[in-house]
Amino acid sequence: MNRYLAKATGVGALGGLLFGFDTAVIAGTTQQLTEVFHLTAVTLGMTLFIGLAGTVIGAMCSGIVGQKLGGREALRIMAVLYTVSSIGCAISWNWDALMVSRFIGGLGIGGSSVLGPVYIAELAPPKWRGRMVGLFQINIVVGILLAYLSNYIITTMNLGVLQWRWEFGVAVVPSTIFLILLYGIPRSSRWLVTTNRTLEARHVLEMMGSPDSEEELREIIESIHLERGEKQESLFQRRYSAPIFLAITIGIFNQVSGINAILYYSNYIFASAGFSSTSAALQTVGIGLVNLLATFLGMSLIDKVGRKTLLLIGAVGMALALAGTAAIFSANTHQGALIWLLVMFIVFFAISQGSVIWVYLAEVFPTRVRSKGQSLGSSSHWIMNSLIAGTFPYVAAKSHAAPFVFFSAMMVLQFLVVAFLYPETKGKSLEAIQAKLGIH
Repeated sequence: MNRYLAKATGVGALGGLLFGFDTAVIAGTTQQLTEVFHLTAVTLGMTLFIGLAGTVIGAMCSGIVGQKLGGREALRIMAVLYTVSSIGCAISWNWDALMVSRFIGGLGIGGSSVLGPVYIAELAPPKWRGRMVGLFQINIVVGILLAYLSNYIITTMNLGVLQWRWEFGVAVVPSTIFLILLYGIPRSSRWLVTTNRTLEARHVLEMMGSPDSEEELREIIESIHLERGEKQESLFQRRYSAPIFLAITIGIFNQVSGINAILYYSNYIFASAGFSSTSAALQTVGIGLVNLLATFLGMSLIDKVGRKTLLLIGAVGMALALAGTAAIFSANTHQGALIWLLVMFIVFFAISQGSVIWVYLAEVFPTRVRSKGQSLGSSSHWIMNSLIAGTFPYVAAKSHAAPFVFFSAMMVLQFLVVAFLYPETKGKSLEAIQAKLGIH
């Protein structure tokens, strides 16, 4: 590890902080938005859905942009989108303006969820890749915690009808910092090789502290040699069926755990259990802090215990915690245990799905289609996210317990699918993982 590698990784992962902040900040605004814009359960769901629709489109398109411009340049575009969105949400004069601004922010979130991990994975040495790509996830939960903390602090400032505008607007600070820092990091060496800029790629490898830059450059060139003359290669080919399956399913399982429904509607969930608005905001900060600490634990385990093992452990813990939450809402008793069950859920999510998904997506595809594959997996994640977030208020209004019963059942299904169909990728080079998946 040297300062160039640390800086490039840190800046690439900073996109995750904006990702987390923009994702979670709306949790503190839902009540005021409902009052100011006279939202129903359906239109409130649409307010979250539109941002996630932008996220899906951003995730689907960013792979092509990253392949063409390179991860660094594409991330700069995402930083601009974040900045425009935060300003637009803060000054929205009606619901339509808010929806447009949230859609723009969604484009930035979806794009960075693809581009950030890929950029880091293509710079990181194999033995550190899990932890270094995991920094993106750590930054996501740091962003979530900062959003919750920011919302709580603003709640105590008695800003009245301006409160939600401040909650959205503070995001302009980290997004501007991110944009500035992106002008101080190098391009990915692997992307440079795909554009025939091998001398520049060697220089980047040397900057990143490669012990044998010539040998590593040779391996990178060999891994993409057959594709160098092709401008485009389709992802949807039979030889990529294994990584496609892994990318789609891990993206779906990440969301049917209920994680983002809980993060988006945390204040609503606690209010439904009888907590006051200020108390709900404070409970949410606690959830965000536990999420951060547990993510650090997951990062320390991912290259030791392995990706598959963590997914299995997490599925069991999440299924139990979600079943307990459903029981509380069904029986309408023991509401004091709700915070502990959600803490349990967050811990098991953070050490498993939260730590593994972006690492796994960045590992299972070969260089020539990695950005597209990452885009596919991220898209499946965000499509499912948008469906759940958009329908959660409506379903929960009918039955507070029903969503959690569904989430728990999905974690049981995840355990079975991972146990029988997922390979372990820890400690293997990207080329070795391709060979294991039958890609030659």
